Amino acid sequence: MRRKVVLYNPEAVFYTMPLSLLAVGSCLDRRRYEVCVVDGRLERDPLAALLAAAGDALCVGVTVLTGAPIRDALRVTRALKARRRDLPVIWGGWHPSLFPRETLEQAGIDGVVVGQGEETFTEILERLSAGAGLEGVAGCLAAGSTPAPPRPLQDINRFPPHDYTLIPVERYFQLKGQRQLDYISSQGCRFRCTFCADPFVYKRGWFGLEPERVAGELDALWRRYRVEDVGFQDETFFTSPRRVATLAEAFRLRQARFTWTATMRADQGHRLDEALLADCRRAGLRRVMIGVESGSQEMLDWMKKDITVAQVLESAEKCLRQGIGAIFNIIVGFPGEPPESVQASLDMAKRLRAMSPAFEVAIFYYKPYPGNPIADKLLADGHAFPRMLEEWAEFDYVGSSGPWVSREKQARIERFKFYQRVAWSRPQLARLPLQAVARWRCKRDAYAFPVEKLVVEWLRPPVRLS
Repeated sequence: MRRKVVLYNPEAVFYTMPLSLLAVGSCLDRRRYEVCVVDGRLERDPLAALLAAAGDALCVGVTVLTGAPIRDALRVTRALKARRRDLPVIWGGWHPSLFPRETLEQAGIDGVVVGQGEETFTEILERLSAGAGLEGVAGCLAAGSTPAPPRPLQDINRFPPHDYTLIPVERYFQLKGQRQLDYISSQGCRFRCTFCADPFVYKRGWFGLEPERVAGELDALWRRYRVEDVGFQDETFFTSPRRVATLAEAFRLRQARFTWTATMRADQGHRLDEALLADCRRAGLRRVMIGVESGSQEMLDWMKKDITVAQVLESAEKCLRQGIGAIFNIIVGFPGEPPESVQASLDMAKRLRAMSPAFEVAIFYYKPYPGNPIADKLLADGHAFPRMLEEWAEFDYVGSSGPWVSREKQARIERFKFYQRVAWSRPQLARLPLQAVARWRCKRDAYAFPVEKLVVEWLRPPVRLS
């Protein structure tokens, strides 16, 4: 008889497909396990849906991001344990991988998967099916046991394709407002940015799926779902130019009928042969996401980003010439960041936005997240990090800043974010007067008395991101 395994994705305000749960669920032997994915974002009553699914389950696995998803993860975990105290509940994902012991102690769960979860979760289920404990499972910290050794990062080519029949794909299309499929073709990151937790979790390892496999899987998914766009959720898609070239050629030979988006570092864009970028454009590439982080070379060097301001601009110019859109991410509000560094970042944002209406800039505040050198230095200097999971549930890395960012500085940045977004958006007749005012303000860095911003936000309140 097959044993039921329930995988839960907590509530959040975005509708990216739960690829981590697909990865874990797709590795399970369907002759032995019935896999049920419950996505709290899709349910009218997430808790009721999960309790109904988990009634006779062998185990419930929960993937947990830092921030608001923790709140829902705690809620459903406590409800599951109140209903069935003997039901094993395992947490995985970014937050448990970074804080395994704290998570285990506070969440009332039976185990934590640290890092890559495909093999670890499979072994956990083997132990539970046999009535055994979780002591010694590599990559797992279990309640009441001594820490097990870490599980080395595995080549993802060893794992089976993601089984999208585990989720209601059409429902995600509906919620996204487009037939966009989320897909991951590589895992990890080889770089050393000191603000990022990825090097801590994946130890700067990286594996990419073979291009023919990617093209074949996406061709099959297009035939099943009539996908119009693919969002590659890789950390660094353009890590291997040879792999990208082979993939673009495979898309062309298969006459892929979807567009796609991917991530690119500025140094990768700088080194990339423009002919290859043109091949990608012909193969459907419509937009890249580039982490600029700062317009100040001093700040880039300090955070060990290993790129230059010139490489950012050159990558942008290549995209412009090839008709490829871009989203450029910038981080401001680092501890001790001087005003001229923030201004350099705002100037970079203006320069990039002015290049093309197909270019967007997203500005975030640095929030210290243990597991990287900047945060570790703050900890040594006495900065108080959240200690309880309920406190981490309030962690907002989009709209809030660190205590070292003054209210005046944050107000100025928030006003700039509004005006740059309006100033260089695609022209619309009704918005031309507002765009003219916004460009005037950005050109002169005049953000006092933001009457236009207040009116627009009154007419259309902003969505609060978690």
